[in-house]
Amino acid sequence: MQEFIKRSRAKIIKRDENERVKDFKEIYQIFNLQNATEQASRCVQCANPFCHFTCPLHNYIPFWLLNVATSNFDMAFKLSNETNPYPEITGRVCPQDRLCEGACTLNDNFGAITIGAIETFISENGLNNGMKPFTKVESKNKKVAIIGSGPAGLSAATYLIREGVSVQIYEASKRAGGLLAYGIPGFKIDKSVVERRVSLLSEAGCTFHTDTFVDDAKFEELISEFDAVVLAYGARTGKILGLANESANGCYKALDFLSIIQKEQYKEDGVSLDLNGKKVVVIGGGDTAMDCLRSALRKGATSATCIYRRDLASMPGSKKEYVNAGEEGASFIFNAAPKDIVVNDNNEVVALNISKTILKGTSVEIVKGGETMLNADVIVCALGFDVENLKFLSANGIELDKKGRIATDDELRTSKAGVYACGDCKRGSDLVVTAASEGKKVAMTIIKDLGI
Repeated sequence: MQEFIKRSRAKIIKRDENERVKDFKEIYQIFNLQNATEQASRCVQCANPFCHFTCPLHNYIPFWLLNVATSNFDMAFKLSNETNPYPEITGRVCPQDRLCEGACTLNDNFGAITIGAIETFISENGLNNGMKPFTKVESKNKKVAIIGSGPAGLSAATYLIREGVSVQIYEASKRAGGLLAYGIPGFKIDKSVVERRVSLLSEAGCTFHTDTFVDDAKFEELISEFDAVVLAYGARTGKILGLANESANGCYKALDFLSIIQKEQYKEDGVSLDLNGKKVVVIGGGDTAMDCLRSALRKGATSATCIYRRDLASMPGSKKEYVNAGEEGASFIFNAAPKDIVVNDNNEVVALNISKTILKGTSVEIVKGGETMLNADVIVCALGFDVENLKFLSANGIELDKKGRIATDDELRTSKAGVYACGDCKRGSDLVVTAASEGKKVAMTIIKDLGI
């Protein structure tokens, strides 16, 4: 260990941008055994590991790095899967530069440990060699229903099953995975990776009811039949600009835009989105905005332009996603805010008027006389997501907070006995790893409350 003086941080190999923009395949090459062991050996093995504490899941990062460095891959797999419900997923989609790698002791002077790439290697190596993240446990004769099969729901199911709880997941879409299946594009995570994790859960005893929307009657049924019900249906309602013509043909909310493209990849519902030769403008500066830009370019858009009201340093997304988008041909206009949408006589988008902005402290102010017209055929709003207020919530006395999210106590219990909430429907739109953390936490609370 502590080989950071002899070895530099490895550059993770990406597919050439001119090739990768032609398809939706993953862009990063997975470490081989030599890459992984050499990079893991750079770890300092801090007595106070900031990477562990910064990770929302509090993964045992130094411990599995040590085991990789010493070629004890089976133990690394067990450690990685103990604290993380799907490390092969977080290794791919987490913004490590903002979390574990950003907190790495070596980050400033030597280059952080390539934690995300090693995490992915551990799971891929283990799964490819027949290792399983689940072992058979004695049934506790308790049943839990989970509404939503996204990151939070899959996480909650994982930790409940490991304690012998019978789990059934109800998903409104045609396939399980939620955001992982329909929101995050394939160039960040191949859908076979998500499907494999769902299959592992199924093999461990989890039952998935896809294409099943939980309405008032179904919720009442779940309440009566199960020992606990978990609300984990995410935050899918895209925020709007509040501008005139926002419902024009060619205007999309980010998740709708990404879902259409993903359903097309799945050959689902006969949906398609023709962007060939079109100018696409994406409003927003987070990772979802980058996903939209990069997806548009892969769908044949002649240009994909990001409009962000602050400067580059203020962008909330991962730096690597911004770099990837730029490499693939996306352009950026900073310090600009949408003013109004221009449409033609057929109510089709033809342009976006933007205003120049200036930062004053933490506030954004519009600069008078700084308006510009930007030609556009498609406008995508990537401004974050709100939680859908399902009818059965109020009917069952399930309280919401001031922002319309499901209110819970510190241990994720709602105001209705036996009903719990976790993930984006409880905290608002956030990271996959944060949803995973809450899914694990809600499982621990249920296990305690059921006396398991």
